[in-house]
Amino acid sequence: VLSAQTEAPFYEEWWFLLVMALSSLILILLVVFALVLHGQSKKYKNCSTGKTISNMEESVTLDNGGFTALELNSRHLNI
Repeated sequence: VLSAQTEAPFYEEWWFLLVMALSSLILILLVVFALVLHGQSKKYKNCSTGKTISNMEESVTLDNGGFTALELNSRHLNI
């Protein structure tokens, strides 16, 4: 009966604290990883909608070989 009272509870043992610390670290890393992936997918979603708009603009402005060709053609040279 005396030995049971002097023994430390299992949640104060070193192995339990180590397991809890490692589990907490893994859980925190998973949450951070999920948030990073969620942010990346949101960023790519915004870029893809922006790309369709820029592609539509490019089809209007880049029909003469590119923006630089359009810029050179719109500039009038006085000789």
